[in-house]
Amino acid sequence: MRLILAPMEGVVDDLMRDILSTINPFDIVVTEFVRVVDQLLPEKVYYKLCPELHNNGLTPNGTPVRVQLLGQHPEWMAENAVRAVELGSRGVDVNFGCPAKIVNKNKGGAVLLQYPDSLHNIVKAMRQAVPAEQPVTAKIRLGYEDKSLFMENALAIYEAGASEIAIHARSKVDGYKPPAYWEYITEVKKRLPIPVIANGEIWNEADAKRCMEVTGCSDIMIGRGAISLPNLGACIKNGSQPYTWAETLDLLLGYTDKQLSGKKADYLPARIKQWFCYLNRQYPQADDLFRELRVFKTADEIVSVLNKAQHELN
Repeated sequence: MRLILAPMEGVVDDLMRDILSTINPFDIVVTEFVRVVDQLLPEKVYYKLCPELHNNGLTPNGTPVRVQLLGQHPEWMAENAVRAVELGSRGVDVNFGCPAKIVNKNKGGAVLLQYPDSLHNIVKAMRQAVPAEQPVTAKIRLGYEDKSLFMENALAIYEAGASEIAIHARSKVDGYKPPAYWEYITEVKKRLPIPVIANGEIWNEADAKRCMEVTGCSDIMIGRGAISLPNLGACIKNGSQPYTWAETLDLLLGYTDKQLSGKKADYLPARIKQWFCYLNRQYPQADDLFRELRVFKTADEIVSVLNKAQHELN
């Protein structure tokens, strides 16, 4: 099987990719999206979002990184796809799944699932522009307001020349509410000769096995589950035991150290609180600790709370 870390906007940045790919056997990780409008973006945009491009498109531990693009104009998506792979991206992915209102309002992300021809034209332009040895992939949802075009959209992307397709098994209006409708992925898997990657509601090893059984997919993508249980990938692929709360707290402190030593130190309080919102699902202790640290606004205060919690555990 292959295991892919999902592109989560505002969550899975280069530091999170570094942390998670170090403790999990991901085959590839995908970046947050680069927003393409009406121009070829400068190299600095790519290096800022994906500093791994300075390392031949690899995380510090050697996991391949693929840049994701989001936009609606085939010609500009194609030109930016070429730039991404020239800079070192391991292929290029296109976002047809983002449900954010501001993105959809500007004709990007999941709103394009209403127009199979648009999906086809974007992917085809990218595929024709990018060297054949570089994958051109797409991530979609099952639809926008409903799921009626799920197969038409998948076929449009395949016929445009996509190397593989990842499917989040919900429509845009479903948001992130359970369940995930894996049975739709099953139908796509039966029709498409390219790899189909299943995504949605995979929170533990049992979910992953059930998803693969239902869909027939040997490749899966994990997103929120990977943030809620930091070593979920290792549990799925290697049969590892889930991290204890003590191990997760150590990871949080390691993340804190890296965040404070980098260029995003000011973001630490918001990022730590955001991570705790995901950890609450897996660890009751996270909820208790979050109640204590959520009132603090500075990095020093957050670090103090985390160090105190670690000391009490030891």
